Amino acid sequence: MALTNSQKTEIKNVIANCLRNKFENYEAKNNFMPFHFRLLGKDRLALYSFMQSLFTTFGASIFEPVAAALAKPKFARVETQYTVGDKIFADCQQSVQKIINQLTINPKPNKIAELAILQSSLRGNINKLKPAKVDLLVETKFGEKYMFDLKTVKPNKGDFQKYKQTLLEWAGIAYTADKNAKVNTLIAIPYNPYEPEPYQFWTLAGMLDLENELKVAENFWDFLGGDGAYNDLLHCFEQAGIELRPEIDNYFARFNE
Repeated sequence: MALTNSQKTEIKNVIANCLRNKFENYEAKNNFMPFHFRLLGKDRLALYSFMQSLFTTFGASIFEPVAAALAKPKFARVETQYTVGDKIFADCQQSVQKIINQLTINPKPNKIAELAILQSSLRGNINKLKPAKVDLLVETKFGEKYMFDLKTVKPNKGDFQKYKQTLLEWAGIAYTADKNAKVNTLIAIPYNPYEPEPYQFWTLAGMLDLENELKVAENFWDFLGGDGAYNDLLHCFEQAGIELRPEIDNYFARFNE
């Protein structure tokens, strides 16, 4: 199901507003680089600095609001920076750690079995954690929740254990609040940097259940917006860039004044 014209317009507006907001709040680094300035021009160096800043915040400043706009027509509830909660049963928290420990010995993750373990461990004292925030929450009309942690396209292998623990703790917190909760916790990677080659899933295997804990590129965006949403979204970004080109050029031209 391709995006409607009204959805495309809304998403283009979200992209444009995010970029304009970045322009308004961005402060260029005032580093004196006389050789670079003369060789490349201050406007190009300012653009390079701006792009580095933008890439650092791309997930929160652009991908999150775009994902929310894309998902709203399909899901009953959509939230960014959703607070899952801060309480978990002590036994459930211990089960999370046991699962992590087991995966370091036997790297064969099975999210369905892991969730069943957490649901059967809702006992003991209630421990309080730092409030857990989810980058994106979408909920179906049947009450099934999908909680996404948006990550960089090339995660560090050393961080996978932390990612896994976060996903399990989100589920444990949700079960502590409601033992019958229908919850899915996943990592989302917005695009495949290895295109046209397949995403290098081997870097994530061993800790993440690739079928039930990971959505990459088209798989992620089409889940949110329906079949064809990914390609339509790329077109929206392209059109937004074309329409904003004069504003972008004018913004950086002032660095040569």
